[in-house]
Amino acid sequence: MIKSQRSGNIVVKFILHTVLIINVFMVLYPIAFTVGAAFTKTNSLSTTRAVPWPKEPSLYQFKRLLTPSDRIVKGTTDVRGTNYIRWYKNTLKIAIWNTLITVCICATTGYIFSRFRFAGKKPLMASMVVLQMFPSFIGMIATYVILWRINGLNTHWGLILVYATGSIPYNAWMMKGYFDTVSRSIEEAARVDGASPFVTYLFIILPSVKSMIMFLVLTSFTAPWMDFIFPRLILRSDTKKTLAVGLFELINGRANDNFTMFAAGAVLIAVPFAILFMVGQKFMLQSLAGDSVKE
Repeated sequence: MIKSQRSGNIVVKFILHTVLIINVFMVLYPIAFTVGAAFTKTNSLSTTRAVPWPKEPSLYQFKRLLTPSDRIVKGTTDVRGTNYIRWYKNTLKIAIWNTLITVCICATTGYIFSRFRFAGKKPLMASMVVLQMFPSFIGMIATYVILWRINGLNTHWGLILVYATGSIPYNAWMMKGYFDTVSRSIEEAARVDGASPFVTYLFIILPSVKSMIMFLVLTSFTAPWMDFIFPRLILRSDTKKTLAVGLFELINGRANDNFTMFAAGAVLIAVPFAILFMVGQKFMLQSLAGDSVKE
């Protein structure tokens, strides 16, 4: 009986490990293939190997990608410039502004809903829940018309406005739920010591929810890098495009053969994400290990 149980456990462990290895391979292989394609000198993916690393690694695709379109290298005909650096700056600017606005508005809104009583509080909270039931692309026409009325088309501030306002219902509700777990005795002790409500919120409450603030920073920063629909709808000129739109146009159409250059652009996009998540993970772990008082 014991031997049969041990053999059964071995079979189960073998199956679980096999499934996990297959899942890891399915996740890591596309990433490794993209990195290998980025260091390929040829433009077509048909010349790449199944093994995710080229025979002769080259930085040719990065050279093509980072060469500005208005400053082509002299004496060459095959190095075509792009506006990748400008697209990168545009996306970084939009992501930073979206993060700052979203964190300030959603954290403050969540705190107000958690701590104060006022007329219309419950209907406003219910409306935020209802708004989450509808996909964002349902309001694309209305968003386009509103931006057209306020001269926000083909502008970065118009896109930032869409991102920041669209994330308020969900993020404010999330922050409200997290503020509810923070003990009110912390605020009471601060007010007894003479701190004003604003000082209490800024220097006492916000440090107590650093982990959720960091989560909000991560989600707000990554959203503009991934989105394609709204930048495609709002932005028109090539100098104002984001990376998602710009890289798509590199491979859009039958005549384009910039797939390996597209891979190089994708690899460079991963750099700020890797840095931010490494720093954010450490910060969140430190915050979760803190000794803030919870109710």
